[in-house]
Amino acid sequence: MMNKMNRSIGFTLIEVLVALAILVSLTAIGVPSLMEFTVKLKVDNEISHLYRLLLSARNAAINTGKFTTVCPLNDENYCTNDWAQSIYVFTDTNDNKRFEPNDNEHIIIMKEAIDEQDKLQYGKNRNGVTYASTGHLSGWGQNGTFKYCPNNHAEQSRGIIVATSGRLYKSYQSQSGKHKGKDKNRSGKIILCN
Repeated sequence: MMNKMNRSIGFTLIEVLVALAILVSLTAIGVPSLMEFTVKLKVDNEISHLYRLLLSARNAAINTGKFTTVCPLNDENYCTNDWAQSIYVFTDTNDNKRFEPNDNEHIIIMKEAIDEQDKLQYGKNRNGVTYASTGHLSGWGQNGTFKYCPNNHAEQSRGIIVATSGRLYKSYQSQSGKHKGKDKNRSGKIILCN
């Protein structure tokens, strides 16, 4: 009876080492998957936010009957092609891609800048998207593809296609071939940033 009382309760060194080995193995397997999931979540969030921003601009143009522009602005309130910066949606009364509060133009909504290591591009150096009161793009050659490319994860790149009609289309994931799992635009081209 006395012998049972003196036994200590706990783990042996072997049991602790086995448990630690299992924990390290699971961590080695899980961390890369978690990082990929985190990047995918960030890209999906940015694409969804940009999609809603463009929809808001189109709806504002239709509802107000005024040109509405989406672009990043420089210090002089001109549209630039630096899409990684904050993006503004504003009424653009004279359709000149410049925010002019003195001409009764208003900022409708704004999207914060993306992660400085990632890329966001629109077409080939396009500096803005302007919607007319019909919901169509206001000028020739404004249509294109927004491409969001996370740093060091090109396979996670996604896009939004802006048609001349003003309609928006999200890129889709390829289901077969050598580009399986990568997003493509409506023409079947892989979404890649320059």
